[in-house]
Formats: sequence, C-alpha cells, structure tokens
Amino acid sequence: MKKQYFLWAAFLYAVAVLYLAATAPISPHEAKAFYSSHALVSSLMHAGDSLSHTLFGLRIFFVFFGFLSILFFYEFSRRYFSKREDAYLATFIFMLLPGIVTGSSLANVAIIVLPLVLLFVVLYEKKHFILLPFIMLALFFIHDASLIFFIAVLIYSLIHKDKKLAILSAAFIMAFVFLAKGIEIGGRPSGHFAEIFGLYAAVFSPLVFIYFFYTMYRILLREKKSLLWYISSIALLFSLLLSIRQRVNITDFAPYVMIAVPLMLQTYHNSLRVRLPEFRKRYILSFKVVMASLLLSIFSILVYQVMFQLSKDTERYYENTVYAPYILAETLKAKGIGCYDVSDERKRYQLQYYSISPCTD
Repeated sequence: MKKQYFLWAAFLYAVAVLYLAATAPISPHEAKAFYSSHALVSSLMHAGDSLSHTLFGLRIFFVFFGFLSILFFYEFSRRYFSKREDAYLATFIFMLLPGIVTGSSLANVAIIVLPLVLLFVVLYEKKHFILLPFIMLALFFIHDASLIFFIAVLIYSLIHKDKKLAILSAAFIMAFVFLAKGIEIGGRPSGHFAEIFGLYAAVFSPLVFIYFFYTMYRILLREKKSLLWYISSIALLFSLLLSIRQRVNITDFAPYVMIAVPLMLQTYHNSLRVRLPEFRKRYILSFKVVMASLLLSIFSILVYQVMFQLSKDTERYYENTVYAPYILAETLKAKGIGCYDVSDERKRYQLQYYSISPCTD
C-alpha cells in the first residue's frame, strides 16, 4: 500500500472515529461505568466530562488512546515487514477492524490496554527491557483479564528460555492468585460457545475472523511461533474454553487477539509469493473479497449512525439498547417530563445521563 493512500485512509479513519465519538448515544456499559464505578475508565470519563459536558468530552481520552494504538501498531508492524508498504497495509487493515473503530469511539478499557500490549511487544522485540516491568505493572492494575497476557508471556518465556521474562510474568501471575484478581470463572455449560464466535465476527468482521482462526492454526502446525502468536492464540483459546461455561466479555480478550493482523498478512504473503504469477489469481481475489467485506462492515456502522441522525422515524431503533434510551429521553423532554421509572439498571443510568431521573427512589 502506497504512503499517500495510507495517509488518506488514516484521515478518513480519524474523521469516522471523531464523528462516532461525538454523535453515538451513550451505551449501557458507558453509563454504568460513569455512574457506578471508580475504575480507570470511569475516572477518565469524568475527567473528559469536566472538560466538555458532551458525548465527545466523555470519550475524548479513549479517542486519544485509539489514535495512539494506530501509531504503536504501525511501529509494531515495521518489526514484521521489510517493506514499508506492507506495514502500511497491515495498519490499514487494523484501522478497519470494526472492533478498533467502535473501541476508539466509545469509553472502554480495551482501548487503554491495546497500546500497552503493542508497546510491550515492540520494546521486547527491540530488546529494550527497562520499561517492560512498568508496562506489566500498568496492565496488572488496569485490566483484570491481563492474567491471560501474563500466562501467554510465561509460556513463551519458558519455551524460549527467557529467564528474566519468565520470572517477571510468574511474579504477576502469583500476585493475581494472592489478591484473588482476574477473570471470574464459574457457571455450568450453557451454550455460549457459539456466541463467542459471533462476538469475534463482530470485532473482526466475519471473513477476517475466519482467516485469523486459520492463521493461528496454521502457525501452530507449521511455522515459527513469536510472542505475538502466543499472546493472540492463548487469549483466543481461553475465551473459547470459558465460553463453554459462561458468557464471555469480549473486551477481556479483544486487545490481545486483534493485534494478530501482521501474522495474518504474513501468512497471506507467504502463500502468495511462493507461487508463480499465473497461480496467484485466486489468492488475490480472496484477499479482495475479504477486504471488501471489511470495508462493508465499517460502512454499515457509519451508515447506521448517519441514518439515525437523519431519520425522523425512530421506531426501528426502539429495540436497540444504545439508541432506545436516547429516543425515550428526547420524547420525555419534549413532553416536559423530567422523570421516568425503569427496572433495568443500565437503562436507568443512560436516562440519568440525559437528565431524566427516576420518579421514585
């Protein structure tokens, strides 16, 4: 991918993220975090809200982390590709992932974790070890699900005989156990295994996720396994195993899984470039189809938001957990009503953000 095309794509990406951050109604997760949590996500939301009491103000720090993730990912990709054009292409694909676009425009912990994970891998592969313990410490306090990251790093360090990294990662795992932190595990087989595939399809787009799954499996059987592969594949494996017994929160795993784009592009290039030009057509066609599906996924997200902004018929949005409270709040305000009772806690918080309080305590 040529530099000028990449720069245009980056500009359009920035416009799309800023538009979504400024216009998308507050989500149930954001509303609950804003009013009932004291974690880092909530603190950043309140800090942004104090700067500008708007939806964009609420999300401004997360937009920043999203842009920072793109910068780190480009540097990250340069470690995997000798040609700068390939690094541009990998970063372009990463920007287009629905999980990155929506994650960068909404308040969530995943978009804070993502640049830390990218920075860790970049510094490790550059053999800059001084900052690694501090990044690991930040992940430990920010994200309970970073236990998965530490397990992956420990397995990698044991296999590759990196004693310092093994001691560090083992120490953090012991801290998780001692403090009883980490992902809650429980329940009984309840049919969420298929659901996790749907969540990953939403994060990656369906065809990209299929190729991601194929890439992880192919590297497992045939190719050299990097730290990146261990982090992404172990996060994927844990999420699949947990989904057998309980509903999985995709933000626990997405930061560790989505960084595998360079591995997917490497696998594609390895399959393409070993073949003579006359035998490359179906690989090139497949790549174009996958890219078209990715562009379509992003286009549908943007069009849906634009349609909501322009539409006068709001009935089609009544079942949407993001849009319905906003529509209800606007309807109540138009009628001069300032309170409304609802049993759903998250919906109540959403209405509270739109200045609609409960009628009864």
